Amino acid sequence: MKPTGSSNYRILIIDDDADLNALLTEYLGRFGHQLRSATTAARGLTELRRELPDLVILDIMLPDIDGLTLCREIRDEFNVPIVMLTARGEVADRVMGLELGADDYLAKPFEPRELVARIQSVIRRSAGRAATAEALEFDGLRLERETRRVTLDGKAVELTTMEFELLLTLMQSNGRVFSRNHLIERLRGIDAEVYDRSVDMLVSRLREKLGDDAQSPRFIKTVRLTGYQFVGAPA
Repeated sequence: MKPTGSSNYRILIIDDDADLNALLTEYLGRFGHQLRSATTAARGLTELRRELPDLVILDIMLPDIDGLTLCREIRDEFNVPIVMLTARGEVADRVMGLELGADDYLAKPFEPRELVARIQSVIRRSAGRAATAEALEFDGLRLERETRRVTLDGKAVELTTMEFELLLTLMQSNGRVFSRNHLIERLRGIDAEVYDRSVDMLVSRLREKLGDDAQSPRFIKTVRLTGYQFVGAPA
């Protein structure tokens, strides 16, 4: 039975143990949670970028790259709660996971009921953090995630879905240089026909709507031979 007052969460499990994934999918599904699973880090990132979940359950031991490295990559790109799982219970692993951005840590074997409690606790703790991140604002450019509204110097800017997602990707990682390939992977879930040249055209259209100058950028800088970088000054 689903506990009174609990919420339904979208959860992504990244663990190479397919049996554990199936078990957790069945068990957490009893609480109304919607689960997706991936058995490699690469697949996990693809699923994460396709649809941002409410929480990620991440195993430290993965076949392609280790969970600690993946935790850092996720935290660099997303503000999503992370609960790490591991068969190793060493203090050093727990400390490193938390330092890299994990919100909680659970050693295997564990009781599924404890995982449910950890999930609810982590999401409650992250609610305040998420509330402050609902809007991004730099140098007069404001993007509201919930309403998908964009304004520039107080005036509404009408963007297509692709333009909005591109701007969101750049703004939420202000200062980070994104390669064209990375942007293609982020946007491909929206439009399967995204390719190198179309990213350039998309950036060009976005710049035009923002009144941005490629030669003297206020918001989007072209990084030669690499890709693009958001350079707007923090509000």
